[in-house]
Amino acid sequence: VQLVESGGGLVQPGGSLVLSCAASGFTFSTYDMSWLRQAPGKEREGVARINTRYGVTAYADSVKGRFTISRDNAKNTVYLQMNSLKSEDTALYYCASVGAGDEYNYWGQGTQVTVS
Repeated sequence: VQLVESGGGLVQPGGSLVLSCAASGFTFSTYDMSWLRQAPGKEREGVARINTRYGVTAYADSVKGRFTISRDNAKNTVYLQMNSLKSEDTALYYCASVGAGDEYNYWGQGTQVTVS
């Protein structure tokens, strides 16, 4: 099982980034997928989640209206479009699959997003 994030980097406040997470080794289309982040000295927080088939999404209040999660089951990839970035969005961003018990069961290695 692999989840490989990409697309992080350094961006100015107000800018945009698109994160990608390529999955392999499991049946991607049958799992809800999430993006989470962890900033230095802070607890990890869930940012966005998308369900398996119908694309129903949910977002943390801190990113609503600015971030959009999407998925392409044909490409086994989940995306996070991040607009109007703020310094407080600086964090290591992870993608994770959501297991049957609503636990995060597979994780990527993370991609760093720095807004400065």
